[in-house]
This record gives sequence, structure tokens and C-alpha cells, in this order.
Amino acid sequence: MEEIINKVAQSGIVTIDLEDYYPEGEIAVFDVKDYLFMGMILKEKDFRAALQGLDWEVYRDKNVAITCSADAIVPAWAYMLVVTYLEPIAKYAAFSDAEYLQRSLYLRKLAAIDANKFVDKRVVIKGCGDKTVTEAAYVEITRLLRPVAKSIMYGEPCSTVPVYKKK
Repeated sequence: MEEIINKVAQSGIVTIDLEDYYPEGEIAVFDVKDYLFMGMILKEKDFRAALQGLDWEVYRDKNVAITCSADAIVPAWAYMLVVTYLEPIAKYAAFSDAEYLQRSLYLRKLAAIDANKFVDKRVVIKGCGDKTVTEAAYVEITRLLRPVAKSIMYGEPCSTVPVYKKK
């Protein structure tokens, strides 16, 4: 009987699964619009009282996108005040919408990758999975690895699309 050789395992290809870097934690949205008088005016005294009376525990350990979905002029200090309540409770808070927050959390995790581990390596960026990996994540990992990797491919080690090869 002829021995079966796993050529993929012998190839030295390193696989990166971007799902491993998927941001953890639920995303919640804090919309200042809900605290505007007539949906357009921020009254400082009322706003401060509303924030003091809020149950901030609903944001415990969540990533919070702070936004204003109304077409209103909101002073910068109002967002700063919201963060003073969120910072000790939320996992993370930033001025953004939920989608942008998710993307920026993803990019922060990818930025922590030590690209030196991939010097002269043949790298496959896994293409399929259970979580939604954004195009921004694929672009960022390629940007990080291109200066160091021998080659970058997309897909699975047994079936890849070449993306970059060092000359």
C-alpha cells in the first residue's frame, strides 16, 4: 500500500484565520438624539439630569458606539460627558456608528499582530467561516504582511487564490 503524503502540511504554509481576531463583546449604541429637546436642541441642565438618572449598567462590558442620529448641532462636551459615564462600565466606547466601531475594533486587534512572525513565510488568509469578516480586515492583514511575507494567498491551503508573491 502506498503511503499518503500530505503535501499541504509539508509546504510550510501558514494559515491566518481572521475570525481569530474578530472583536469580542456586544456592540451597543448610545444615541444622543434620545436626549434632545424637540429632537434638535441640547439643553445642558436637562441633558445632565438625564445622564445622571440613566441606568448605565445596560452598557456593562459592551462596546458602545456614541452617536447622534438627528440632524442637530451637539456640542463636543456632550459626547465627552457621555464617555465619563461609559468609561468605567463599558468595555470600550468611541464616537462612531455601530458598523464603524466594529471595523475599528477589528483593525485594532489586527494591528497587534507581530508581522515579524511571517518573515519569508507563505501565508494563506482563510476565506470562509462563520463570522462576517469585513473587506477592511482583509485589506489590513494584506497591508501588514506584504512587506514581510514571501507570498500571500486567499482561501484554504488546498485551494488558494494568489494575492502577492515577493520577487
